Amino acid sequence: MKILVINAGSSSLKYQLFDIERDLVLAKGVCERIGIDGRFKQTAFSGAEVSADVEMPNHTAAFEVLSKYLTDPENGVIASMGEISAVGHRVVQGGSHFSHSVKVNEENLKRINELCELAPLHNPAAVQGINACLDNLGGSVPQVMVFDTSFHQTMPEEAYMFALPYEYYEKYQIRRYGFHGTSHRFVSKRCAELMNKDIKDLKIITCHLGNGSSITAVNGGKSVDTSMGFTPLDGFMMGTRTGAVDPSAVTYIMEKEGLSPSEIIDILNKKSGALGVSGVSSDDRDVQKAALDGNQRAALTLKMLRYQIRKYIGQYMAAMNGVDAIVFTGGIGENVRNHREDICLNLSVFGVDFDSVRNMEILGGIEGEITLPGSKIRVFVIPTNEEKVIALDTKEIVERL
Repeated sequence: MKILVINAGSSSLKYQLFDIERDLVLAKGVCERIGIDGRFKQTAFSGAEVSADVEMPNHTAAFEVLSKYLTDPENGVIASMGEISAVGHRVVQGGSHFSHSVKVNEENLKRINELCELAPLHNPAAVQGINACLDNLGGSVPQVMVFDTSFHQTMPEEAYMFALPYEYYEKYQIRRYGFHGTSHRFVSKRCAELMNKDIKDLKIITCHLGNGSSITAVNGGKSVDTSMGFTPLDGFMMGTRTGAVDPSAVTYIMEKEGLSPSEIIDILNKKSGALGVSGVSSDDRDVQKAALDGNQRAALTLKMLRYQIRKYIGQYMAAMNGVDAIVFTGGIGENVRNHREDICLNLSVFGVDFDSVRNMEILGGIEGEITLPGSKIRVFVIPTNEEKVIALDTKEIVERL
């Protein structure tokens, strides 16, 4: 069974083509700058790469481009798009309604459209990606939606409710939703496998650290709390996002600067976080270099990030009454060894016996443990694979049809 996984953004369309039986990614690629000037790149499982500047006025045109290159006699990996058994789509916001992945149909697509208000940058793009597939493949190829939020639908009320007037929850569904659910689900399950234990018997804290970051408390395989909230802006500081901030500070800045709601949201989402504090970059690598060169604001940025991550880990230890394992994943979690070292050394009082030698060895997609034998709390680095989760969910749903 060959399954195409689509992750559509407002001006991009990322994809991976899986051969599920062989557990193989046949090709992965991206259509970028859709509606602008158009750029395409694809890498096949053989390592062969192809790239092109090609006009893509919309997502339907982008899908036509990826179809062309997937089936290209010279650079393609399949003879025709008819070989594709199903398509799986990443959808950011499933609201309270979708607690698991579902087949695309008229009713479910309508619900996703209704949730666009909660994820205005993401859900409309997902709908565009789904429609692009329908335009090109027709309705005979089953499509599945896999939600970032669904893994967190197991949170109890005391974790997902905000202390706002209850009427706003009833009227507008204002609550904590959480995101990065496919990543947290994948790495927590893999952590249990590495520990050779049933996930139902484990308490795990998963740290998805990248340009966008979140931390989740996983008890018995279920999300019981997570750092992102009503939107991905909540939690701890990220590349350009503030994370949690006193709401009065926001209204104070609005009044002083004469800003509209859309202008302040733009600042909180795109001009804050590591970029806002350091004044250097939203990219952790650039901030690290600046700190080494003596930039004090860059050094402060790194201290703030590590401090806030440790605080969330401590909160979730308390929320679950203990923890068996901590997982680092995402671009920063998998690759930035000094962040992991600082965080783990400052958790030693709780029983994290850090292995500095092993930590230095794990980089660039390597999986492994970074605590010493006998450590009360074990710490792992596990590369995430959200696309594989989407592919497997799609396979499961299609096989039930």
